[in-house]
Amino acid sequence: MLTVGSVVLGVADVPRAAAFWMAALGYVPREEMTDDWVVLVPERGIGPQLSLGLSASPVQQRPRVHLDLYAGDAADQAAEVERLLALGARRVAWDDYPDDADFVVLADTEGNRFCVIDTGRGGPPPALRG
Repeated sequence: MLTVGSVVLGVADVPRAAAFWMAALGYVPREEMTDDWVVLVPERGIGPQLSLGLSASPVQQRPRVHLDLYAGDAADQAAEVERLLALGARRVAWDDYPDDADFVVLADTEGNRFCVIDTGRGGPPPALRG
């Protein structure tokens, strides 16, 4: 049976992207970082790996794959969004927000989009909804 080993993001500046994601997630390099590749792992050893590889591909405005980062509730979500913005993330003008959106769309220092999800509304996390 297969399992997800790592989520891979293409970036233009591996050290800059690594610094952002290490601070955002509390991750550390699995081995020595190079200018074109690094695998980040949770400092506490629990969670998926995040690999960052040098890429010349342009950032997609509406990426087909992105990260969903879970926050505990609306207050936690708001605090995490502000913390991520202070680390260098930026808000993305998103025209598809529903009226009751439980997510905020941000972009990392490389322009890769990701969402911060308020999981405190009850029911399963968004990824598990059918």
